[in-house]
Amino acid sequence: MIRLRTKFIDIIISMINKTFTFLFLLLFCISVGYSQIGGSSTYSSLNLPNSARISSMGGTPLAIKDDDLCLSLANPSLLSEKMNNKLALSFVSYFAGVKYGFASYAHNFKKFGIVNSAVQYVNYGSFIEADETGLQTGEFHANDIAITEGWAKPLDSAFDIGANIKAIYSTMYNYYSFGLAVDMGITYHNNKHGIAVSLLARNLGREVKPYREDNKESIPLEIQLAASKKMEHVPLRFSLVAQHLEKFDLTYSDPNNPAPTVDPLTGEPLPPKKFSKFTDKVLRHFVIGGEFLPGKNFALRFGYNYMRRKEMVVDSRLSTVGFSWGFGIRVSKFYLSYARNRYHLYGSPNTITICTNISDFMGKDK
Repeated sequence: MIRLRTKFIDIIISMINKTFTFLFLLLFCISVGYSQIGGSSTYSSLNLPNSARISSMGGTPLAIKDDDLCLSLANPSLLSEKMNNKLALSFVSYFAGVKYGFASYAHNFKKFGIVNSAVQYVNYGSFIEADETGLQTGEFHANDIAITEGWAKPLDSAFDIGANIKAIYSTMYNYYSFGLAVDMGITYHNNKHGIAVSLLARNLGREVKPYREDNKESIPLEIQLAASKKMEHVPLRFSLVAQHLEKFDLTYSDPNNPAPTVDPLTGEPLPPKKFSKFTDKVLRHFVIGGEFLPGKNFALRFGYNYMRRKEMVVDSRLSTVGFSWGFGIRVSKFYLSYARNRYHLYGSPNTITICTNISDFMGKDK
């Protein structure tokens, strides 16, 4: 009986591996013709950074192979046995009263692999309801909820694969929408040299039930390549992420806010930009980050997102738009992380993440 059960599990794992490979290849065939980014798709909340560590290092999924459960929610191939029984909670105070957060838990099922269950919520706040004459008739709310089931399994000592399945529910006033999406990733890691590289495809799916039957929208598909390197003799780790590989030109010119051609103080014509258009398009794909790791119980983090700065900076004001920073510290059985991400002159969201391992609160036998 035990042999039959073992054989059955092996067959299931083999089928999952083959299915994963097929879907991953299919995804790249589909993504060739995909070229839409922000503003042209629904469920944009799926791209919100889900932890303080990610937010402090640029706001994009990372390729760091350690025991951080929060990283695996954005990149499922980072799930590992070290995350067994880990619980992670994140909370973000966003702009204009918007708040969002994540809760995630992982468990290792040995031969089947490690599974991660997570819930994301976004509360857009309360809105005033009024008729066409402006008469206020009440209030209404808007929310997004995404439930994620993630799975990962090592292919060998150097490669891991993983996938997320996400069910998304969104409600806006009297309208609601339901959708399904899949994330798939593969990670190469070399612990001896402190190297990790991930290829990730996010949000492959569709809107099953649109807000309006005559207006079905796309989901924000994105292809990313991420890498990290931990220095051997210096307590530093560097991260580099190439985002939106499905589209080369990420530039956008706002007709209502054209780039200034004259210096507002002197009235003199502004000199040509230092970067050529081609260089600017290339740099918009890259996000850099780093960690200073003096010990296991403390980390200082920083990041720079070039595209965010180009899109959100005000040319007439000096600012740190596009930069981010944060830290992590262990307190007893908990690991606390904080991040401050500079999106705009208006403000910077604060992100707080708490991680712990439930096994630490149980006896050794349990």
